[in-house]
Amino acid sequence: MKRNYKTAVFYGTSSGNTKKVASQIAAAFGVDTPVFDIEFAKASDLERYDFLIFGTPTWGLGDLQYDWEKFLTHFDLGMLRLKVVALFGLGDQANYPESFLDGLGLLYGRIHDKTTIIGQWPADEYAFRNSKALVNGKLVGLGLDEDNEVSQTAVRIEAWCNSLKNALLMQ
Repeated sequence: MKRNYKTAVFYGTSSGNTKKVASQIAAAFGVDTPVFDIEFAKASDLERYDFLIFGTPTWGLGDLQYDWEKFLTHFDLGMLRLKVVALFGLGDQANYPESFLDGLGLLYGRIHDKTTIIGQWPADEYAFRNSKALVNGKLVGLGLDEDNEVSQTAVRIEAWCNSLKNALLMQ
């Protein structure tokens, strides 16, 4: 990396799966990468880091997880303009193929014009009909399906984190 990006992972979770994945992603970045539950995070927590990794599940029939909704409603998104952000999302492509990773897409929609987002991910590995996270043929971040493809999680995280590290070299 051209400069040393202070990195942190922020997640919202309702079932615990996103917390588990957030910890795996932080481990891929190194032992000094903290993990924050967005339910308890403050703006000052985000301000301390240059590179932010945000994670959310899709909740219900395509909703943004409620802790993220609450946080984004009360957070000054203008602070993100000096940050680099990557996104990951969890969804269930078998039971919810019409709204797979919609939470990820909704999070992206709230911040994409306020920051630099890296870490888009190929969509062709998945079987879904519709997703708000699909932009120009790619997912806006890493997509994970802990319900149907848990065996793919570690491989995808490793590949994605390596691509993020390479992208940060170019920033």
